[in-house]
Amino acid sequence: MTYCLGIITRDGLVMACDSRTNAGYDQVNVCGKMHKFVDKGNRVIIALTSGSLSCSQSVITLLRRDFKIGKGLAAADTMYDAARVIGQQIRHVAELDRETLARDNFHFNVHILLGGQIAGEPPELYIVYPQGNPLRACKESPYLQIGETKYGRPILDRGVRHDSTPLDMAVKYALISLDSTMRSNVAVGPPVDLAVYQVDSLELTQCRRFEENDADLLTIRQSWEQALRKGVQDLPAIDLKAAPPAAPGVSRVAP
Repeated sequence: MTYCLGIITRDGLVMACDSRTNAGYDQVNVCGKMHKFVDKGNRVIIALTSGSLSCSQSVITLLRRDFKIGKGLAAADTMYDAARVIGQQIRHVAELDRETLARDNFHFNVHILLGGQIAGEPPELYIVYPQGNPLRACKESPYLQIGETKYGRPILDRGVRHDSTPLDMAVKYALISLDSTMRSNVAVGPPVDLAVYQVDSLELTQCRRFEENDADLLTIRQSWEQALRKGVQDLPAIDLKAAPPAAPGVSRVAP
């Protein structure tokens, strides 16, 4: 299991993911899921992966091989084209491995969260599905998730806005979202990788890995929990004996 998150605002992108590949009673495995493709001054592309680790690694290996020789992601004119390049490689790996996987009752499963900017184009954020088709984030829905999404979503729905959330706040929302997921699901765990891309910079200078006992990550966790408890304490008292007022125009029937 995994949790990967991308947030896009008018100021840029925040990409974040955990690094746990599996968690059992006697074994926890860790592997990085953030992959960067950077040609400074020309393009910054970040890919986060979830699903079958072996299949994801095959896709990333093929993408890196092409990128090094100026093909694939290195030659895409737009982020949509980049998403299609990734989709083509996902389908290629599926053709190689799907039949053998199915023979042993394994399902081909690769999801990739793609964010970045190509010179002359706006930053964009996509999910690329196992079938190879992409979905783009928009102003009305300025974040995308893959993996174990449900625990980290409520804070994003309530707080993240494309036009008004600055990048430093988006970083906090991302870390709270990741931490909430790690708190509720042992299959999602540290280290947490985070990258921040400033619109039109065409370079990637703000990247950080948060280990399990990272002081800043612990501070975010503790501060959020304290603020949440205080917020609940400050809510108006609920009178459980009082009958709620009838809505205008609605007559109440006596019991």
